[in-house]
Amino acid sequence: MRKQRALVTAVDLERSSVVANNTMNRERGLTGVNSYARELGVDLLAHLADRPAPSWLDLCSGEGRALREAASALPADAVLTAVDLVGPLAPGPTPPTLEEIIASVSTWTPTRTYDLITCVHGLHYIGDQLGLLTRAASWLSEDGLLTAHFDPDSIRRPDGTPAGRAAITALRASGFRYSPRHHRVTLHGPRSITLPFTYVGADPDAGPNYTGQPAVGSYYT
Repeated sequence: MRKQRALVTAVDLERSSVVANNTMNRERGLTGVNSYARELGVDLLAHLADRPAPSWLDLCSGEGRALREAASALPADAVLTAVDLVGPLAPGPTPPTLEEIIASVSTWTPTRTYDLITCVHGLHYIGDQLGLLTRAASWLSEDGLLTAHFDPDSIRRPDGTPAGRAAITALRASGFRYSPRHHRVTLHGPRSITLPFTYVGADPDAGPNYTGQPAVGSYYT
């Protein structure tokens, strides 16, 4: 019989060393070797092109470099929103189209929809990963795109047994696509989604995931 891990709440998780010291996505730019385009396999500016007042929400945005670079290439009526638990560590002048919000993505909710929602390696440090994905699905505009890195191996039952395969099956049944090669989930268009999982807590000591960096284990019944 497996020994049940000691799980923590969202508040305690965000105070843990694995989350507080996370530098996974702080320095990525829009294009190039270390970039959103490379990590997500999407030409993000092309997706936003030719839209009236294009909008992009980046969850776990780090320094916000990708959005800052996009601001110079998008029209003046674009709406760019960066949400991060600690925000930029080296704040600089903010483009007028960019709003930087310091908040927990586990509880923050927007007041509008977005043409693009991204979360680059951010879910690895969130307790209720499935909850955030289902909430974000409802924040998309009519033909919006949600794309995020997701590690099914981090989804567990309370006794520690794997639940990743069941999670992927449920996400796909709700309209998400999952690429095991790239560890990415994507969704086109808004959805109201209810998954057959109830979040019970997180394990900040789950150890390294496929990136080689320490990550969080998410537990569900």
